Amino acid sequence: MQASPRHSVPDHSARSSRRQEVPALRRHFEWLAPIIKILGMLVLLLGFFKLAPVVLLFYEGEQQDTQVFFYSMLFTLLTGGLMVLLGSFSPFVLRGRQIFLLTSLGWIILSLFSSLPLHYGSTQLSIADAMFESISGLTTTGATILSGLDTMSHGILLWRGILQWLGGIGIIVLGMAILPFLQVGGMRLFQSESSDWSEKAVPRSGTLAKAIGKVYVSLTLLCILSYWAAGMAPFDALVHGLTTSATGGFANYDASMGQYADTPVILWIGITFMFLGALPFVLYVHMIQGRPMPMLRDSQVRALAKILLGAILCMTAFLITQKNWDWFEALTHAAFNIVSIVTTTGYASSDYNAWGSFAVIFFLYLMFIGGCSGSTSGGFKVFRHQLSLMLMRNQMLALLHPRGVFSQRYNGRHVEDDVIRSMVGFAFFFFATIAVLAFALSFMGLDFITSFTAAVSAVANVGPGLGDTVGPAGNFSSLPDAGKWLMAIGMILGRLEIVTFMILFTRAFWRA
Repeated sequence: MQASPRHSVPDHSARSSRRQEVPALRRHFEWLAPIIKILGMLVLLLGFFKLAPVVLLFYEGEQQDTQVFFYSMLFTLLTGGLMVLLGSFSPFVLRGRQIFLLTSLGWIILSLFSSLPLHYGSTQLSIADAMFESISGLTTTGATILSGLDTMSHGILLWRGILQWLGGIGIIVLGMAILPFLQVGGMRLFQSESSDWSEKAVPRSGTLAKAIGKVYVSLTLLCILSYWAAGMAPFDALVHGLTTSATGGFANYDASMGQYADTPVILWIGITFMFLGALPFVLYVHMIQGRPMPMLRDSQVRALAKILLGAILCMTAFLITQKNWDWFEALTHAAFNIVSIVTTTGYASSDYNAWGSFAVIFFLYLMFIGGCSGSTSGGFKVFRHQLSLMLMRNQMLALLHPRGVFSQRYNGRHVEDDVIRSMVGFAFFFFATIAVLAFALSFMGLDFITSFTAAVSAVANVGPGLGDTVGPAGNFSSLPDAGKWLMAIGMILGRLEIVTFMILFTRAFWRA
């Protein structure tokens, strides 16, 4: 016999479970709120920068792109404002585990909003192509799928330059303040007061960030003015100044900086500012404060200068003796392309693919070097090569003297074992990521040189690969969409030092 509803027993357990669900949802929201708020601020900043292409396109009378950028700007600002408002409903508390998620989501979400003008504008790029281009811009990789740049809308070209410039300052903050805090890949060697997220350190962090921002803006303005004074058109000087100081590599011409191959002064200006962009920006702050010696004594800086000098002399000698080039032309093009590859800028002044097999192998090796930590450069980073050599030396000495104790010092400081372990772990993930990505690209029918160098280019954020397809004289437009998505993931992995992104896919991260 079924009981009547009036005499049914209340289900207290169901009410209790519902009461428990509310605090659980509140805890999840409180955990996500600071992430949403910071992401909203970044989206707002991106929206404000879209005003520059709007003004330029309106002035030039490009109606279609003007409307696209304007509506994209409004949508970006509205979304960013709503995210900030939503994140403000909870107290702002940011911990290490949240920073892992924030850094990864930041590059993805900003790339998504950055791709809107590329997808809906005059370029009419597919979603895959638009995301590839915007991710390449923000990560300052410099790989492109666009052709016909010589006649492209100035608004699109300016937007590409802005993306790389914003990505450059974002990379400095990432490399100096976030990655050392997360103890990723040996970055703790460069931990400074900017890495301390406690409330006490906020004023010091803000002061350092402002000082670095002033250095970055000053370096960019100086680069723009130098290009202009050397004979570049004002618009070209603006865009190339933005992308050179960010070591990004987006150019306004299909020939890249080969457009100025007959103007060596422009190439030497590019060499100078690519090198300056690859140095630790915190050391510039020391120089401004009247302390130039840290820059001159820094082990990374000296090692990078020696590597570049040795590589340039070697390639110059090859071009003079084997290709019968004039010595100054050989020196100029060798220096420009080597500095571009090592600093992961990605410009090209000529097709070094056509210099012969020696040059191809030589540039392949250079793709694995990278710039200094705390700079706008990507790659494996110079300090990791130095730590690897130190580790190898100590290992050989230990074989000869099993009871010996050998020092582990870098830049005058003792290197802890956990820093070495994190560096070794990063090295494994770095090369394993390249291997997996190259394997996946070759599975899609790409030849070996294209697959391998495209994978290296993406993970090391170099820009051009090698070969006829993705080399300095080509682009990535012929890759299948699946390959472009994989390369986009590779670019983000490389920019976030791989472990920061991959840790999000572990159970341990979400279990807590």
